[in-house]
Amino acid sequence: MKGPDLIKSVQLEGVRKVGDPRTFARRYYAEGADEIVYMDAVASLYSRETLTELVRRTAEEVFVPITVGGGLRTAEDVRLMLRAGADKIAINSAVTQRPELIRELAERFGSQCVVLQVDAKRTPSRGGWEALRDGGREHTGLNVVDWVKRAEELGAGEILLTSVDREGTRRGFDVDLIGAVTRAVTIPVIASGGMGSIEHLFSAVEQGGADAVAMAHVLHYEALKLADIRRQSRERGFMVRSA
Repeated sequence: MKGPDLIKSVQLEGVRKVGDPRTFARRYYAEGADEIVYMDAVASLYSRETLTELVRRTAEEVFVPITVGGGLRTAEDVRLMLRAGADKIAINSAVTQRPELIRELAERFGSQCVVLQVDAKRTPSRGGWEALRDGGREHTGLNVVDWVKRAEELGAGEILLTSVDREGTRRGFDVDLIGAVTRAVTIPVIASGGMGSIEHLFSAVEQGGADAVAMAHVLHYEALKLADIRRQSRERGFMVRSA
C-alpha cells in the first residue's frame, strides 16, 4: 500500500501503482486465498486513518484472516487496527528498536495475532542475512537468524519472512534463507519475495520448510491463477483446503 493505492515494487524499490486494493482483495477472497496481507509501505508519510478505513471496509467484504503491517509502533496502534477488523498485525521497525514491545503485544493481544515481519538482506561479506527496517531503507545490524529466535522467545506467534534480494524479481524464493529461519524457530514461517512459478512455491515448502507462501506479483498481474496454484499444491500432496 502507498496511501490509498495498491503498489508493487522490486527489491522494495521502483514502485508501480497496480490498482484499488479492495478490488484485488475481493477477487483473491473469491478465488480462495487463505489470508490477505496489507502492508503500508510508507506509513509515516500518510494518515493512519487511510489504512484503518481500508481495513474496516475490507473486513466487511472479505471473510478470511487479514494481516496488517506498516507503521505500527505502539500497543494503541495495534488496538485500533484490530478494532478496525484486522486479525493479525505484522510489526518490524518498532520492535527492531525496542524488542520488548513484542512481549507487551503478545501479553495484551495474544501471540496468535503478533507477526514478526522480517525484511532480510543477504550480507555476503559477513555471511547470513541482516534484518532491515523502514521498508528496507535502514539497517538494524541484526542477524536474521538470531533475531527470529529472540522474537519467538519474546512471544511472536508467526514470521513473515521477505527476501529483499528476491522481492519482485520472480526469480524464486531464497530457499537458503527460508531454511535457516525454519530451522531456528518452531512458530510458522510465511515465505515472501520472489515467486514467479508454481515450482518456486514447491521449493519454498519442500526445501525451505516454509509453512505458507505470500505472493503478490504473479497474482496482481495474472501471471498465475490462484485456483491453479491451489490445485497443483494439493496434487503435490500439500495440505491445502478446498476453496
